[in-house]
Amino acid sequence: MASNFPSLSDVHYQELKSTVRGDAYRRGDPSFLDYSRMFNGDVKVSAMAVVCPLDAPDVSQVILFCRKHSISASVKAGGYGTAGWAVGGDIIIDLCKITGIDIEPPAADGSFTSIRDMPLLGGKGKVKAGPPLLVRSATVASSKRRREDDDELRSYDLASATVADFLHPGGSSAPFADRPHVTRRRLESAAPALETPQMSTYPATSGSSHNPNTTLLSSNSLGSSIAMVSNPLAFNLPSTDGATTAVALPSALSDTSSKPPPCSSSLDDPFSYLDDTPNNPAPPVASTSRLAQSMPNALFATPSFLESPTNMLTYAMPIYSHAFLTFGAGKRQKEIDQFSAANPLEATSLAGGRGAVPYHVPSAAHPVGSAIMILGGFGFLGRLHGLSSDNLVEAEVVLADGQIIVVSHNEHPDLWWALRGAGPAFGVVTRYKTRAYPVPVVFAGNLIYRFHRATAPSLVKHFRDCVKGAPRELYANVLLTAGPAGQDSLVVIQMCYVGPKVKGQEFLQAISSWDGERCLLNEVDEKSFLHQQDSVAQVLRGKAGNKWFIRSALISSLPDDIVNKTVLQFADTPVGCTWLFELAGGALGDFEDNCIPKAQRQASFTVAALHQWDIDFQDPRCVHSAEEWIAETLAPVTLGGPLPSFLGRQEPPGRVIACYGENWARLCEVKKKYDPDNFFRNSFWPLNAKGEIIEPEEHEPQHIQF
Repeated sequence: MASNFPSLSDVHYQELKSTVRGDAYRRGDPSFLDYSRMFNGDVKVSAMAVVCPLDAPDVSQVILFCRKHSISASVKAGGYGTAGWAVGGDIIIDLCKITGIDIEPPAADGSFTSIRDMPLLGGKGKVKAGPPLLVRSATVASSKRRREDDDELRSYDLASATVADFLHPGGSSAPFADRPHVTRRRLESAAPALETPQMSTYPATSGSSHNPNTTLLSSNSLGSSIAMVSNPLAFNLPSTDGATTAVALPSALSDTSSKPPPCSSSLDDPFSYLDDTPNNPAPPVASTSRLAQSMPNALFATPSFLESPTNMLTYAMPIYSHAFLTFGAGKRQKEIDQFSAANPLEATSLAGGRGAVPYHVPSAAHPVGSAIMILGGFGFLGRLHGLSSDNLVEAEVVLADGQIIVVSHNEHPDLWWALRGAGPAFGVVTRYKTRAYPVPVVFAGNLIYRFHRATAPSLVKHFRDCVKGAPRELYANVLLTAGPAGQDSLVVIQMCYVGPKVKGQEFLQAISSWDGERCLLNEVDEKSFLHQQDSVAQVLRGKAGNKWFIRSALISSLPDDIVNKTVLQFADTPVGCTWLFELAGGALGDFEDNCIPKAQRQASFTVAALHQWDIDFQDPRCVHSAEEWIAETLAPVTLGGPLPSFLGRQEPPGRVIACYGENWARLCEVKKKYDPDNFFRNSFWPLNAKGEIIEPEEHEPQHIQF
């Protein structure tokens, strides 16, 4: 396809290639498209070249090259930002090859190995982090296109097979494949009976006693792909060299499963792993843990073991209150969670002997890239442990002048304060070190109801009242979303209690007691945290290449009139709209040492309009409905701006500034010190080098007009 945008000249291209060890591709090279593509299809890429550095020195060289030739740079760390800042520069710095990852327990005094003392991927460092628990690969990322490695991330249906069957009856996984283009259908007839092979009724303690209309499903969250085989403790444990070792423990259960087909590979779309493929679950991530290989009772080695009646993970007692995870900026959150699940730390077991527990980083649910660590980041662990940025303990940063520094509480404290919440405007983080927490099991899942404008307000208010005063271990949200293809819109309540069923079921009882409508699906049960992280994306059925538009806010309360207005407005939204109320509070208010202000941390709920629609579909309501809901309906209860991680395209400068509230003036002072000429202009930062407010179109790429 012909392009109206220029490519890098031969001379400059050869100079760029000679300065870095990683690969460089200029416009016109097929690989340029691979590395410059964004999840949001509504972004025009005008860059001349893309570079895939292997480490911080490579990033430094690219920055110096750009400065020498007075061209701009932008930084891509996953490609999920809807505004497109990541590909707005003349040169795109794609961090996808910086993928080293490591976990270490805290030292006896609580300290950790500094990033500067850890080896670079493929390099020689001073000290290895942690005890000899892991066999770490020193293989430098190959120059093959990254999309060839995305097969293992392809499916979100590992979150729940029952939800997958509900959302994709007949096996179709194409979002909105047979839905009308203009307005969603809202069927008033009774929902057809859900056919599922594993339906059962929980005893009263499961929460069903309050509502005879609720259908409860035994949540084998992985469906047939993990149905127990003749030996439920038999599984293939990958070794460090890629070979597979069969591990078997005695059991007398009968064989009820067959081997799932391998994931197919898509060479056309680097985000193909985001497409729903219920029949092709992702293969398990290879564990490099010596602990996993040395323990015959390595129950943690496969999340599917949570479905076994002999599961003892629920009763494993972590030895450490937290661990430290170090990872390169090219790692996406799902890859980090997969690593955590495959590389647990030793624990004690009530059954006797050795046990193990995975340690996970507080983050937003999949899919997100590594920049979530420096833009806030709120997810299932947020109420218990704080935002992603609150848990960062150290970062390797390349500054606007090419200098490479390690930033922490003790080093460059002013930048450390600004980095955690506004990081992309201050430098390129190439490696992160963050706290991770033990998560043996979660009691989590979805309660799905039909959307009716007459009854939905009652359900949302019931949810609000049930979660008021909830403990920090409980995460919960309620969302209004387009339903399965060709069917009704839905109200979905998601809960995630960080702990076992015995402690979380009382909250399920309360939430599921609403009897205003029949519950179409309740699949809340014990799950691995890894699979729970897929649950939001599974319900949203997000599709790469669609147009995406996001608006968000933090609100102080959720009064009845706001609920009523919200439901009426949502009833008239176009296809692909999802409106979310997410319980905030808890540990968010414990942290005041970074640039996200206290006022925002005191919010009761985070809210978001998450809109997607076909790239060829043109309906201004896809944008206007989100703007109207956030800016007008929610205005009486809004607290400043949203969490920075929710900033989207065409954000008014005032909303960006409001994200930082009382901290904005100090943030500007730090910006002048570390990036005085606004080199990192291709970001959310709404000021130019003179400190003047600029409009969004001056610092984000063009978008397809509608």
